[in-house]
Amino acid sequence: MEHKPPTSTIEAAHREHLTSLPFDDTRDFADADRGFIAAKTPCVITAADGRAVWDNDVYDFLHGDAPTSVHPSLWRQSQMVAKQGLYEVVARASEATGDVRGIYQVRGFDLSNITFVEGDSGIIVIDPLVSTEVAAAALALYREHRGERPVSAVIYTHSHVDHFGGVLGVTTQAEVDAGTVAVLAPEGFTAHAVQENVYAGTAMARRAGYMYGAVLERGPQGQVGCGLGQTPSQGEVAIIVPTIDIRETGETHTIDGVEIEFQMAPGTEAPAEMHFYFPKFRALCMAENATHNLHNLLTLRGALVRDPHGWAGYLTEAIDTFADRADVVFASHHWPTWGKDRIVEFLSLQRDLYAYLHDQTLRQLNQGYTGIEIAETFSMPPALENAWHARGYYGSVSHNVKAVYQRYMGWFDGNPGRLWPHPPEAIGPRYVAAMGGLDRVVEIAQQAFDDGDFRWAATLLDHAIFTDENHAGARQLYADTLEQLAYGAETATWRNFFLAGATELRDGNFGTPTATSTTMAAQLSPEQMFDVLAISVNGPRAWDLDLAIDVTFVDTATNYRLTLRNGVLVYRKVDADEQTAQATLRLATKVRLLSLAAGDTKSPGVEILGDAAVLAQLVDVLDKPDPSFDIVTP
Repeated sequence: MEHKPPTSTIEAAHREHLTSLPFDDTRDFADADRGFIAAKTPCVITAADGRAVWDNDVYDFLHGDAPTSVHPSLWRQSQMVAKQGLYEVVARASEATGDVRGIYQVRGFDLSNITFVEGDSGIIVIDPLVSTEVAAAALALYREHRGERPVSAVIYTHSHVDHFGGVLGVTTQAEVDAGTVAVLAPEGFTAHAVQENVYAGTAMARRAGYMYGAVLERGPQGQVGCGLGQTPSQGEVAIIVPTIDIRETGETHTIDGVEIEFQMAPGTEAPAEMHFYFPKFRALCMAENATHNLHNLLTLRGALVRDPHGWAGYLTEAIDTFADRADVVFASHHWPTWGKDRIVEFLSLQRDLYAYLHDQTLRQLNQGYTGIEIAETFSMPPALENAWHARGYYGSVSHNVKAVYQRYMGWFDGNPGRLWPHPPEAIGPRYVAAMGGLDRVVEIAQQAFDDGDFRWAATLLDHAIFTDENHAGARQLYADTLEQLAYGAETATWRNFFLAGATELRDGNFGTPTATSTTMAAQLSPEQMFDVLAISVNGPRAWDLDLAIDVTFVDTATNYRLTLRNGVLVYRKVDADEQTAQATLRLATKVRLLSLAAGDTKSPGVEILGDAAVLAQLVDVLDKPDPSFDIVTP
């Protein structure tokens, strides 16, 4: 993709940022380097077929002063996030033996961190990254410098894939089944993990390609990270179902001689999430609820809106419960914070960050302002504005304020003129016609671009593209405009979205770089699998169907009745009844259902009794999701 240089408007804005933000505060750099033991050289990790699934060396350009094509604050964050290797978080010598045991992290091998807690004979692994290959490489680096300790347990802090997907890189299903390795997770983990990655997984994955800048070149005019980390790895994703569900705050477990005290934090950064404290090491893990950036209340890839009020409350509870006993706080992203006073300051400001967003949005909402209006004028207090860890590298104040509004008020802002607007492909031509045609719209947009009003230019050109996506002038200027918006963005995910849009305008649709793991789909419950079928039914094509099918899972001796009427697939757990079912499917395993729905009736593991044509009718009205749907064009 051909890049254009930053305009004078962007360069001037960055000069202002250099004087208005506290760049003389360099404590984060010292913290990010503290405890460094060794790096992986080269830091390129490959799959069995030789394909690179992680390359941290492509970020070697992140040194020196920020170029004018990157917000200087984002450049600073990306420099620290790109640091990679094995780090000591805390270490303690045993009073009895003098042996040193500690907590260690490998950072810079994925979007997230992997943590190793040393027990009496083995290690507890916290959050084994996104994929098998990078988790295995991290474990190998740890063992190279700390010895061949076996894995005794795995802890998933929460239900997002970058905290469990690499589990097969540190243990096996056989070891877990044998009881050699315990797997701990917050209650509800498995259901939320598979639901998020499957129900709306295709749409989320497509948008995640924009959010993380997966196909963008790495460099000063391309992707420089995503604020929370650099980008997700691209290896094998798997899941092992937990053997121990953590259900209550205050619950304690001792694993391999290490006592762990848990705090539940559901509905915060993830639907199932928890914090925990290690008395032996005076160390507190905050999962992903206190990191060195403002997080998302609604991710740009799509998700359920998170609860900032509850989030802030759990941070207060963590301060009250653990701060007096902690010498270090660490998380599943970024670097730790050491010392009681700094821990309290860090957690308190993180708490205030989410509480302020919540409370002040609600205050203005009740004065009649809409989400867009509130976001446009929202100001953070000086203590938060000047705290580097409260800056919006991953989430932004703007889209988080809109998320709070959405959580309480929904998509409609109350203005009846906006209750029933035309969709983009209908409203675009109307705007273009009213403004005098496509060439005139591009002329006005060019003037806005030249004036540095890139937001207005983007709005105009969005209408132009949805009128004629092949208009060369509009397409080129729109790409140039999005590129300038990217150069000016402090939020890495905004930068990546703008650059991804520019890339597709210039080079065409790049599709979805990742796919849902088959092992993830295998963990769906039967009910969730039926949900997947239900949301795949093409309603209009199924209006006239009236089907009743029994599905019997032989391995669990359970039966469900599926009915399809009025385009709605309904399921109930009932006894099989061949008299009232038009067809009965006997499936060896639940996973066979998904391949059957995809049209595979020949492979072993399925027996069809009754009218086989009924199954064909059902399969015929199931739509397949499109992982390459258009975003920036009609």
